[in-house]
Amino acid sequence: MRLKDKVILVTGAAQGLGLAIARRFGSEGALVFLGDLKEEQGRTAAAELASRGFRAWFMRLDVADEESWKAALAEVIDRAEKLDVLVNNAGINIREPIEEMSVENLDRMLVVNVRGPFLGIKHALPLLRRNGGGCIINMGSVCSLIGHKFTPEAYTTVKGALSQLTKSVAVRYAKDNIRANILCPSTVETPLVQEMMEDPERRRERVGEVPLGRLADMEDVASAAVYLASDEASFINGVAFPVDGGVTAW
Repeated sequence: MRLKDKVILVTGAAQGLGLAIARRFGSEGALVFLGDLKEEQGRTAAAELASRGFRAWFMRLDVADEESWKAALAEVIDRAEKLDVLVNNAGINIREPIEEMSVENLDRMLVVNVRGPFLGIKHALPLLRRNGGGCIINMGSVCSLIGHKFTPEAYTTVKGALSQLTKSVAVRYAKDNIRANILCPSTVETPLVQEMMEDPERRRERVGEVPLGRLADMEDVASAAVYLASDEASFINGVAFPVDGGVTAW
């Protein structure tokens, strides 16, 4: 098992990609904390993982709230006595072009997608340092790397900021044996995306930009997360890791 006895907190883990990542971590022997605002779905997800024999707990976590982060990480230490990996997966996308986006909606995206990971890293760093090291995995996008014609500007803005946050943490805290990397998937076949892709033209345009000729599935991203969280990636630091079938290679 590649993550045996590692203690991992995944945000936005009640459903979708976060849950897929948490499930894979559990299958690799990790103790997984599922952080999310969706309490009913989160508890159901944790129970599903436990029914498979995985070690998983749900905790209510509002990533935009500093006190919520403090409480969540205190619970991790109370239950598991350490933290090895933080996965900042929670995020939102308000799909409005720049000319239509209100300041309020822009602020919402900045709060969840930038302030959330910033606060998580802020409060996880002392725990990782005390543990002798660990890693941080931020969930970016190809929009962390390129301007994307199918994606509104606010999303590329917040995902680009997250990439720079990742690199800054990677270079400053490497001395503490703390690694930070950002996963950058192209469009992933989550339930929400599948709903969006009911429009055949939208599906054609998204598949058409991928040299491998398909969308990413959640296991593609979960597998990359397992690698970055594992000791196999002990020399991987400050990397923006595309999981994109070649989108950023055009």
